Amino acid sequence: GFIFLDRLNKDNPTPNLGQIESTNPCGEQPLLPYEACNLGSTNLAHMVKEEEGIKKVDYDKLKRIVHTAVRFLDDVIDMSRYPLGKIMKMARGTRKIGLGVMGYADLLIILGIPYNSEEALELAQRVMSFIQDESKNASRELAKERGVFPNFKGSIYDSPDGYEIRNATTTTIAPTGTLSIIADCSSGVEPLFAISFVKNVMDNDSLLEVNKYFKKIATDEGFYSKEVMEKIAESGNLKDIDKVPSGYKRIFVTAHEISPKWHVRTQAAFQKFVDNAVSKTVNFPSSATVQDVENAYMLAYRLDCKGITIFRDKSRGTQVLQVEGKKKSKEKNVKVGIGRKEIKKRVKSYPEEKSKEEGKVKEAKLKPRSRPEVTRGMTKKYKIGGCGKLYVTVNSDENGICEVFINTGEEGCTALTEAVGRLISIAIRSGIDIESVKKQVKGIRCITCIADAETHVLSCPDAMGKAIDFYLNGSNKFDLDITSGPRSIMICPEDGCGGIMEPEGGCYVCRNCGYSKCS
Repeated sequence: GFIFLDRLNKDNPTPNLGQIESTNPCGEQPLLPYEACNLGSTNLAHMVKEEEGIKKVDYDKLKRIVHTAVRFLDDVIDMSRYPLGKIMKMARGTRKIGLGVMGYADLLIILGIPYNSEEALELAQRVMSFIQDESKNASRELAKERGVFPNFKGSIYDSPDGYEIRNATTTTIAPTGTLSIIADCSSGVEPLFAISFVKNVMDNDSLLEVNKYFKKIATDEGFYSKEVMEKIAESGNLKDIDKVPSGYKRIFVTAHEISPKWHVRTQAAFQKFVDNAVSKTVNFPSSATVQDVENAYMLAYRLDCKGITIFRDKSRGTQVLQVEGKKKSKEKNVKVGIGRKEIKKRVKSYPEEKSKEEGKVKEAKLKPRSRPEVTRGMTKKYKIGGCGKLYVTVNSDENGICEVFINTGEEGCTALTEAVGRLISIAIRSGIDIESVKKQVKGIRCITCIADAETHVLSCPDAMGKAIDFYLNGSNKFDLDITSGPRSIMICPEDGCGGIMEPEGGCYVCRNCGYSKCS
C-alpha cells in the first residue's frame, strides 16, 4: 500500500511547524517530527439501545463516551513520561489526540445491516460525523477550562473563521488488533475475517474460534450444531452452508467475500469525518491481478482516502488469522508477477556494484527475535567419556524453545560447545524449524564418546539434539521431592551461557564464561 502525502499535508493543522513526511506504521496517524501517537477507540457494539423492539445507535451514550474519552486522552498527554525532551515538547505543543472506533462490524450485525451495503455506508458516515462533531465540542470545552494548545498561533484554527480548541486533532481510526481482542469485539472498521477461523498462537499451536453473535443466533434459531460449525470452519464463511438462512448469510459476510470496491468505499465513508487517517485493510483473493490492485488504488485516490493498505490472500507463509481451508483450491493459477524463487535468483545474480549504483534491493536477511528476560526450561545431565559431566539446558519463551546451551565444566571443550549452543539458539529464534535443527545435530559422532562404553551420547551436539527430544516429548516433567536444607545454586545470567555460579571470596564467578558478581 501507500499514502497520499499531499492529502496528509492538506489537512495538516499546524503547517507553520513543518510538513508531514510520514505516518506511523499502520498509516492512520500522520505526524510531524517528534510528535507522538495518543489514540483511543470506542466500542460501537456497546452503543446500541432498543426502543419498541427496534435496535438503534444510542447517540446519547455515545456523546458521553466521546466527551469522557477526549478528556482522558488530553490527560494522557500531561501524565505520560517521554523518552526525549523534543518528543515531550512537540506532543504537549500540539496536543494531538486520535479518538476512533472499533466493533463497527459487530454494530452492523446487531442492527441487521450487511457490511457491503449503501445502508452501512450511510450509518458509517452518521456515526463518524457525530463522533467528529462531539470530539471537537469536547476539545473546545477543554480549551475554555485549560487553554488552547501551545502551538495554536499560526495553526488552521488561528483565523477569523477559526475557534479556540485544546487539541490540534481529535479523531483517528486505528486497526485496534490487540485492543479489540481485549474488548472482545471486531477490530476497527474491518468486517469479520471469518465466522469461524484458526488463530495461530505460541508453540505453533492453533485455536478454532466461532463468532459469538453467529453462535447465539444459530443457537436461538435452532441451526447450531457441531457438524455445521466444522463445515463453516473449512472456508470461514456461510456461502455454501445450506442450513443457514439466506438473510443471515448477507449479514454475516466476511472480509474475503466483500469486493475491494466495498472495502475502499467503507474506508472513504469514515475518512470524510476523521482529522487524521483511517487504518483499513483491503482484502484480495489469491487470484487477484495487478490490474485489480491498481483499480483499488485509483478508487482510493478518487474517493479522497489518505492512503490504502492491501493484503492478497496467501501472500505470506504464515498469517496471523487464517481459515481452516481443508479443501484444496480449484482456482487456476493466475500470473501476477514474478515469484519468490525468481526474485531470489535475480537478486543473487545481480552484481553488488550495480546494485549500489542503481538502487536495486538486495535479499532480505533473517533476524532472530530477542531473548526475553525470563525463560522456563530444564537441564539434563549426560556423562561424556574423557570430558566428564555434561549439562544441556533447553529453555522456552511464549513462542516455544528459544535457546539451547551446554555447560561442560572444566574438562570439556567449552569454546566449541558454546559456539554450537549459540548457533542453535539463534537459528531457533530466527524461525528455523526445531525439527530441522535437531536433525542436523543428532547423530554427530566424536571419538571421545564412541571409545567410552559408559557414554550414551555420540557427541556434545548429539547430546543437544537428544536433550531437545527429551524436552519436546514432555519427559522433563517430574515431581519434586522437597526436603529441607541450605543448598542452592545460582545460574549465570549472561545470554547464552547458563553456567553454574560458584562462590569465591565474597563474589560469585561463572567458570563457563567468566561473568562475576560481588555481593
